[in-house]
Amino acid sequence: MKSAVETLNPTRVRLSIEVPFEELKDSLDAAYKKINQQVTVKGFRKGKIPARVIDQRFGRGAVLEEAVNDALPKFYTEAVNEAELNVLGQPEVDITELKDGETLNFTAEVDVRPAIEIPDYSGIEVEVDAIEVSDEDVEKAVSDLRERFASTSPVERAAQDGDVVTIDLEAKVDDEVLEDGIASDVSYTIGSGELLDGIDEAVKGLEAGGEATFASELKGGSAAGKEAEVTVKVTQVAARELPELDDDFAQLASEFDTLEELKADSRKRLENMKQYDQATQAQERVLEKLLELVEVPVPEKLLEDEINTRKHNLEHHQLGQMGLDLAKYLEIQGKTEEEFDAETKEAAIKGIKTQFVLDELVNKEKLNVNQEELTEHLMRRAASSGMSPDQFAQAVVEGGQVPMLVGEVARGKALAVVVEAATVKDTNGEVVDLDDEGETAETVEATTEAAEAAESSEDAADEKPEA
Repeated sequence: MKSAVETLNPTRVRLSIEVPFEELKDSLDAAYKKINQQVTVKGFRKGKIPARVIDQRFGRGAVLEEAVNDALPKFYTEAVNEAELNVLGQPEVDITELKDGETLNFTAEVDVRPAIEIPDYSGIEVEVDAIEVSDEDVEKAVSDLRERFASTSPVERAAQDGDVVTIDLEAKVDDEVLEDGIASDVSYTIGSGELLDGIDEAVKGLEAGGEATFASELKGGSAAGKEAEVTVKVTQVAARELPELDDDFAQLASEFDTLEELKADSRKRLENMKQYDQATQAQERVLEKLLELVEVPVPEKLLEDEINTRKHNLEHHQLGQMGLDLAKYLEIQGKTEEEFDAETKEAAIKGIKTQFVLDELVNKEKLNVNQEELTEHLMRRAASSGMSPDQFAQAVVEGGQVPMLVGEVARGKALAVVVEAATVKDTNGEVVDLDDEGETAETVEATTEAAEAAESSEDAADEKPEA
């Protein structure tokens, strides 16, 4: 076999492959064997039909077609490996010449990863928010904790803000009660905004036994997005009672003996959260600066596939779970379809560029992923998916997604290298020294979404061509 590579553009090549006919022998033998098992000829046992009889009865062309389809993936893969190409997606194959007993010539056009030059990134400088925790922040944290330990007791008065009411609901659309529009004994805190728009105004002022009717757009169910007439009946009004903010509360709500110790711990927790947010902000802004420094051609087909994947996931998964379609989503967001398409394309381009650049950094810096790093990342991914680590690990292995997770961790480590080399200052002008101990884990988490954006290119690279 002989092959040659022609570069069509920075992200696409054409392979021209010549195969001497004798190299098709194994595929021809396999083709005759396969046809032998599929057909019957009077006078011959199944599977024992001579090749010349198959040629006479079914045509040599059918055998050649079967043999070529069997052989193409092997010769294509050999040519790709010989040229050391990093291909993306399935090739477009064209058989240019097939002479029985002489030669098979074909071409294969395929997208490839572009060659990327990583410039000196040590001069990158970014600014992040300073870590500042005010007394008001601490008071709010303690107040929120206090809310969680509130108790309720029924009262014989009209409902007001903050009360917990028990209600029955009935929704009608076009004067017809919806099959899924009836709910009983629903507990609702007035002012929480957790149910329908307009319900707070409807129930405030009602005592147990009172009812009201209001109009509201349904957020879910069979009539999601439609205007409904909703009848609400209050069956109980309960007042929320907050515990006193004292040492007894600290002992009830935490492991601390005094309220001051609880507040000190709340301050420390808030500082840790802001420190994590600061680290994530630094990684995102360093990544932005890095992408500005690197010229990255994006394969058109890969970009088209990524845009379609993002749209499909939004429409059929995220919006579907919320009972929305794309039109309603755009209306809520206040965006036109053109604006949505432009934003989706921009995000897809950034995702693809991010993966290409970070993968190149992984190679340049010779970064490896050890078992401990992979396990830590798997645990985080499992937690975010709502699965146990064992369940998630099993799903990853069965789905052949281990290389994807390894790639995510490696790209996280690559970005950590750039962040470490960059100068990060806060809004007070102070140099930020990101905590090395937690940096890799945080970086991986911060870059996972962008890194996943172009994963389809790696999956597609494993597909095999057909004539």
